Amino acid sequence: MKALFIGGTGTISSAITKQLLEDGCELYLLNRGNRNETLPEGVHTLQADIHDEARVAALISDLQFDVVADFIAFEPAHLERDYRLFAGKTKQFIFISSASAYQTPLSDYRITEGTPLSNPYWGYSRNKIACEDYLMKQYREAAFPVTIIRPSHTYDERSIPLGVHGSNGSWQVVKRIMDGKPVIIHGDGSSLWTLTHNTDFAKGFIGLMGNIHAIGESVHITSDESLTWNQIYAIIADALGVPLTAVHVSSEFLDAVSTQDFRGSLLGDKANTVVFDNSKLKRLVPDFVATTRADQGIRQTVQHILSHPELQQEDPEFDIWCDKVVSVLEQAKASIIGEEVHANS
Repeated sequence: MKALFIGGTGTISSAITKQLLEDGCELYLLNRGNRNETLPEGVHTLQADIHDEARVAALISDLQFDVVADFIAFEPAHLERDYRLFAGKTKQFIFISSASAYQTPLSDYRITEGTPLSNPYWGYSRNKIACEDYLMKQYREAAFPVTIIRPSHTYDERSIPLGVHGSNGSWQVVKRIMDGKPVIIHGDGSSLWTLTHNTDFAKGFIGLMGNIHAIGESVHITSDESLTWNQIYAIIADALGVPLTAVHVSSEFLDAVSTQDFRGSLLGDKANTVVFDNSKLKRLVPDFVATTRADQGIRQTVQHILSHPELQQEDPEFDIWCDKVVSVLEQAKASIIGEEVHANS
């Protein structure tokens, strides 16, 4: 198989890249080269900014592919460009959408590919929906061989899966847990969430590559395991070998007091229970099964981050914000309890 990945070094794509090369795939990566020093041996690199359409067209002018996959398209204009570049040059075009595009809030907690696409809370998700609409139009009207893949929360060894974190990733939350400081969990922590290790995602993705039954289809790839956010944070603390001090805060409050887009990432995504039905994926890829349990994967990730100082990026601004949120809630509680005591005395 001859494949081209636009991107290819991110959380989702890196495991696919590694496995394909081990399987003997002729794999090309088109990217700016910022992280190519970590690429496995055997990959062919086409160094360019995908937004430089003329340069990309020149680089691929003599190439034909069995599969082209874009991991970094986020709005319809990106797919319009891809269509101009790759129509007639690939037997299958794979677009990485997002499971956050599914109906929010859900009318049924069990998500299938037939669940409506609608997310009024998050512009990111609405853009992904618009991308899907454009590609399916090209499939219907121009026979463009599209497959749409919707990942949910996929993680690797470089980032611990969390609900509330700062702009620098997961380390500051890990540090708070290790230091015995209160850690914010959105809501009451009881909503269900699905975590998928990127090596498991790769199995499903590779099974859809070159799969004639996947053309014109939308498929999500996730684990079958569901956990509460309380369980996820407890697993992280257990992997660190320390107790967890959790403070539960409503998602609406977190969004109201933060400059981060918690309206999108929480109200439009992680605050909702999501349980995926992977029947369609398993019909298309009969041997697919996610084998990395969340506690196993998270423990591996914690160990990896602890042994790689370059991944321990502190975020003092987020740390201060967490302290403020916890302090305000404690003050509010003390004030209310004090008023009740005074009223009853």
